[in-house]
Order: sequence, then C-alpha cells, then structure tokens
Amino acid sequence: MGFRMGIVGLPNVGKSTLFNALTRTAAAQAANFPFCTIEPNVGEVSVPDARLDRLADLAKSKEKVPARMTFVDIAGLVKGASKGEGLGNQFLANIREVDAIAHVLRCFEDDDVTHVEGRVDPVADAATIETELMLADLESVEKRRANLVRKLKGNDKEAQQQDRLLAAAQEMLENGTPARRVEVADEDAKAWKALQLLTTKPVLYVCNVAEEEAATGNALSQKVAEMAAAEGNAHVVISARIEEEISQLDAEEAAMFLDEMGLKEAGLDRLIRAGYALLNLETYFTIGPKEARAWTIREGTLAPQAAGVIHGDFEKGFIRAETIAYDDFVALGGEQAAKEAGKMRAEGKGYRVKDGDVLHFLFNT
Repeated sequence: MGFRMGIVGLPNVGKSTLFNALTRTAAAQAANFPFCTIEPNVGEVSVPDARLDRLADLAKSKEKVPARMTFVDIAGLVKGASKGEGLGNQFLANIREVDAIAHVLRCFEDDDVTHVEGRVDPVADAATIETELMLADLESVEKRRANLVRKLKGNDKEAQQQDRLLAAAQEMLENGTPARRVEVADEDAKAWKALQLLTTKPVLYVCNVAEEEAATGNALSQKVAEMAAAEGNAHVVISARIEEEISQLDAEEAAMFLDEMGLKEAGLDRLIRAGYALLNLETYFTIGPKEARAWTIREGTLAPQAAGVIHGDFEKGFIRAETIAYDDFVALGGEQAAKEAGKMRAEGKGYRVKDGDVLHFLFNT
C-alpha cells in the first residue's frame, strides 16, 4: 500500500536540499527496500521503527523489511501558479497525486541565498502556496458545479450530493479558507474524497533552520509552530544542510555528528514519522525466521483488509487473524512464550487492527 507525501515550497527554501538528503539516506538503507528512482523526482524511503529491530532479534529473522513511504519533490511554485505561471500547471497536477503535503518553509537568514519575495517570512510563504491552491480549487469547483446543472434538473441523486459538497467547499474557499475545514458527514466521506480538491490534503510544515538552530529552532520556526497549531496541522524543525551532511556519513559517523550538534536523531527520521502520523497510518508486523516485516495500514483498518495489504487472496479467503500485541510479544520473549501465556488471540472479520500488532493470517485458498 503506497502513500505519497509531496514536498513543496517556494524557490530557495531548501526543498531540493532536503529531498536530496532523503534520497541519499534512503540509498544507504538496507537492500530490502533501498531508495528507488521511480521518476527523477520520486523517492521511496523506509519508516524508522525500533520495534521491527526488536521483533527481528527475538525471532532471529534473517531479514528485516521496514514499512515505506514515497516522497515526491514537486516543482517549485511561484505566485500565479493557479493560472499556469512558472511551472504552475505541472505543480498542480503533481500535487493532486499525493496523499499529503510537506511544506518546506525558509526559517533561516542568509544573505547569499536570495528569497523570491525579497524577504524571509515563512508564514507569508505558507499563505502564498495556500492561496494558489485555494484559487485552483475555486476555479475547479465553479466549473464542476456548472457542469452539474443538467443532471440536477433531472433530480440525479449522485449529482445532488456532489453539488451540495461542492457548494460547501465553494463557500469555504470564497471566505479565504481551505476546503479541509469543511465538516463532512460520514456518509459523504467517500464522495468528498472523490472531489480531489487540493486544499483538502493534510499539511506538514517543515521549518528549515540554520545548522546551529536545529536543536532549538528559532523565532521564525516558533511562528510556524503557532500557525500550525491554530490550523490543526503538524510541523517539524529541520536543518536541511545538516541532513545533507548526515546523508553522506556512515551510521557511526552520523551518530557522532548528531551528538556534537545536540540532536538525538536525524531530522529526516522525525519528518518521515511525522508524515506517517499525519496520514493516520499504523504499522502491524509479520514475524518469522525468514523475515520480520512491517506493513502499513490506515488507522481503524479491519483484519481482512489488513491481510489484503499482503495479498488480495488473503483478504478474499480470510478466516481469522492470530494476534499478539507488540508489548506482550517483547515482554514474554517471543511467539511461543506469548502463546503459552495465553496472550495470542483469535480475531475475526470485525477486528480493527491495532498499531504494533504481530499478526498471522489464516485464509482459504
């Protein structure tokens, strides 16, 4: 199951530096899922999860296969993108294809790096991109509603639902507010998602700070934090230059470098995990002597659909799932001990898989 995070930002904010660090870091990862260039601007990276290492050690697994996320380096945006300025059309087309947006914001001062607007103001930069996305959405909504007129006259139920949702989005957008603020009822969720509006995508603000401010942030990143909190979005503080340097070091050298900089872990690890959380993703594990593998699902996924992530036949022929909670698996020292302690449960089709579950699926072929 692939999940795509689009990396966006104005020119000269550190977006490409950050993406290049991601690609180099991923290329150095275990051979099971190294960075792969699907297109020149697309990279697949492992989701850091210490639980997989622990489970693999307990099961003496020969291989470890982590969960993955795809990052897309989207063409730089300028004012007027919604009207096709610069690479606007390409930008808008690419952003429709991602599940969430990582918005890189310049939170550093550097006279040698020109800002496209002639000033350093990350909140204003965020507003520039958000405004372009809202303008593009508004144009799309107006066209779609105009095209629904004939169906509405014929009392088409699907068209009525679509128009009602588009009207709600239009009202929000005309008030200068992204469409993600529309409250959508459960019965409308599928139709709402099908609209594919740009401003419904969740946003993660990435504050790119100077190297010496990576551990503490600064006044600019604090403003972004306040903006993110007010919007209900997430944010992380990263120094793209530090990440670029770390990506060229081996594990031991990287650990020493991070320690010298006063950092507990690489910023890219926090970025990947934040993206994972932003998309409401969870991990379950399958463990055996051949491999320990992490699988990605959305929060609340039922057991048959979780099985289907491995193979469609698992979902079609699902009988039950044998489940051990991660904490029980580790505390008791493995699968056999967990079984003997009565910590393995048999769960049916209505079971919602929990983050960290160690699962074995039984199914009919």
